[in-house]
Amino acid sequence: MDEKEKKAYEQLHITAAEHPKALSPHVLILNIVMSILGAIIGLELIVRTGVAPNTSIVGALFAIILSRIPLKFLQKYRSIHGQNLIQTSISGATFSAANSLLLPIGIPVIMGRADLMFPMLIGVFIATIIDATILYKTFDSEMFPAEGAWPPGVASAQSILAVVEKGRKAMLLLAGMVIGIGGKVIGIPTDLLGVSWFGDFVAMAALGVGSIVIGVLNTNGFIIDIFGRSFPLITNIFGEGADIMSRPLFQYMPHGIMIGAGMIALLQVCKMLFAKKKGDDASAAGRFSRSMGNMKSALGWGYVAYFVVAILIAFITGIWSEMSPVKLVIWIIYAAFAAIASELIVGISAMYSGWFPGFATALIFLLVGMLIGFPSMPLAVLVAYTAATGPAFSDMAYDLKCGYILRGYGKDPELEKEGRKQQYISEIVGFVVAFVMVALLAHTYFSQGLYAPVDATFAATIEAGASASVAKCLLIWAIPGAIIQLLGGSRQVGILFATGLLVGSTINGLTIIVALIIRAVLVRRKKENEDTLNILGAGALAGAALYSFFTATLSLGSKEK
Repeated sequence: MDEKEKKAYEQLHITAAEHPKALSPHVLILNIVMSILGAIIGLELIVRTGVAPNTSIVGALFAIILSRIPLKFLQKYRSIHGQNLIQTSISGATFSAANSLLLPIGIPVIMGRADLMFPMLIGVFIATIIDATILYKTFDSEMFPAEGAWPPGVASAQSILAVVEKGRKAMLLLAGMVIGIGGKVIGIPTDLLGVSWFGDFVAMAALGVGSIVIGVLNTNGFIIDIFGRSFPLITNIFGEGADIMSRPLFQYMPHGIMIGAGMIALLQVCKMLFAKKKGDDASAAGRFSRSMGNMKSALGWGYVAYFVVAILIAFITGIWSEMSPVKLVIWIIYAAFAAIASELIVGISAMYSGWFPGFATALIFLLVGMLIGFPSMPLAVLVAYTAATGPAFSDMAYDLKCGYILRGYGKDPELEKEGRKQQYISEIVGFVVAFVMVALLAHTYFSQGLYAPVDATFAATIEAGASASVAKCLLIWAIPGAIIQLLGGSRQVGILFATGLLVGSTINGLTIIVALIIRAVLVRRKKENEDTLNILGAGALAGAALYSFFTATLSLGSKEK
């Protein structure tokens, strides 16, 4: 083993005691700097484009570049485990600042209640910490196994490892990144192509089918958008000029199907939690690092925490005065349920596909809240609270998956335990920085009329009100959603099909299906092709993420302020 190989080996094989500490000065300082950058990027992009990119790959890239600068004090960043802490912090700051903090607090403000901005910020910040803590306590449990897909985490880990290991793996990853960037340039969602090569096959197929179905319904045809143009392969499927999605029955189809699938998914979770098995905890602890007892405790205390925060938010925002005592109690119980249910549904989708329908799930719980009959401002606070839970859960899971791979897939339990603990601390550092940045900048954005675009959707939905006809539509579509989820078993087919309906398009669905066909053919021909596709897929996802990040960030300067 030559000196270079020895150094690479030592980076990958450390003990728990040797793992970098998140609060050690050199890691903490860079974590804070990167978190400030991540928070600014997240805030800018959420108000100007409506989305916040996954910056964990970018954080890893920055850490790698820093470690290659020939200055002695920067060589500390050559540890892949230190790089893991840095990418954990920046991605936590980006997602929380944009999705968990600024987006929710903008909802009451856009509805004319600017006085609720800071009380709401305190509430959703606490909810974000609870969100990540529940994930930390349930990651690598039967519900959220570390062996799950968690695609962005795989892409980040493979990017970091490729720099250390070099050789064929690095070349494959580089080829995948070229595919990812090239596809994005011409309009192909190569992030989904990449995920389809290593994500759960059945779950991705469900996401692809859902995306194609909604694409066909939206365009009344099979139309592919690529090279900046639309190519209609089949038109007027439902008759010339037909607009299926303008009809109330179809308008609420995606939401109704997600409600049905989500309810069955929650029942499946309950069945898992309360099923009596011989040696339940022992078997779970043997296969996972979190037992069923750990999982039950985390979810139980998580609900209690959300319940307490719902009470806090109800009183610090003053919405308690707008409801009768009975309705207030119902609001608190429902708000806590919506927070944890949204988190679980979003987490399941993120685990299998790398996509999480956070906004759409929040909208569903808003619609149900409207049908219950809550007044408009309690509804605004409810949907803000629900929207805050889920993004941090998913993002931290991606980061823990990255760390799990870098630490050797859990072969050293003590190292894995210590590594996760340090990542959790890094994530919290990112959240605190995001909170400070949002507190400082939110008024500046809102005073310029800059909100997350979905805030206007939530506000318009509340103002429009819900009727018996909406309830009927949701109920009709909930039935097939429940059936699909039930038939899919543990593969979460209903959740992923509904995710496709909520956020998909024809080109997304077609890309997924073609990628799955390629995967099936190549793996059937030669089993070893699966490993090659895994690395190529991770590279494609990393390349697509980098392209989206840099093009979106660079375009900010050209946007009108």
